[in-house]
Amino acid sequence: MNREKRRAIFERLAEAIPDPTTELKYETPFELLVAVILSAQATDKGVNKATAKLFKVANTPQALVSLGEEGLKKYIKTIGLYNSKAKNIYQTCRILIDLHRGEIPTTRKELEALPGVGRKTANVILNTAFGQATIAVDTHIFRVCNRTRLAPGKNVLEVELQLEKWVPQALKKDAHHLLILHGRYTCTARKPHCDSCIIEDLCEYPEKTER
Repeated sequence: MNREKRRAIFERLAEAIPDPTTELKYETPFELLVAVILSAQATDKGVNKATAKLFKVANTPQALVSLGEEGLKKYIKTIGLYNSKAKNIYQTCRILIDLHRGEIPTTRKELEALPGVGRKTANVILNTAFGQATIAVDTHIFRVCNRTRLAPGKNVLEVELQLEKWVPQALKKDAHHLLILHGRYTCTARKPHCDSCIIEDLCEYPEKTER
C-alpha cells in the first residue's frame, strides 16, 4: 500500500467520524486510567456500568485506597479478571499517592511503571487524557491494519511503529480512535461490513464480503 492510499484512508475516516473519542466514560485522567485498566479483556459497556457506581464512591487515588482492595472488588466483580485488576488498581493508587502526589504522570516510562499499565494503556492515557499523538494498538486496530494492509505487523508493536511511520501528522492524534471505531463497527472480526465501508475501494483485503 502506498503513501497516497494510506493518507486517503485516514482522510475518509476523519471525515466520516468527526469527533473520534473513547467510549469509556470518565471525567478526569485518573478515572480514565482506572477505566482503561478495567477494560482489558472486557467491553467498554461493562466497564462503564461498573465505574458509574464506583466513581460516585471513589474517583481519586486517596478515595480508592480508603475503599480498600476488597471494597473495590465489590464494584468491579462483574468484570473479567476483577481480582487481579483490583490488586493492580489499588497498588497503582498507592504509588500515585507516594510518588506523584496523587496525580497521573504524563510520560510513558512513568505510566508503564504502574501495576496493570502496559504500553497500550500508557498510550491511551497519553493520547486521550493529555492530547499526545500516541497510538495504542488494541485488537481492533491490529485487525484493521493487517486486514486492510494499512500497517501490517506480526505483533502490536510492529503495527504501532508502522502507524507512527505512515499516519499523516495532522491526523496522528485522532488515528487511534478512528481505527478503533472503524474496527468496532465496520471492519468487524467475524464478518466485516465491506458493503457499507467508506474505504472499501482503498482496502487491500482479498476476501471482501460481496455487495
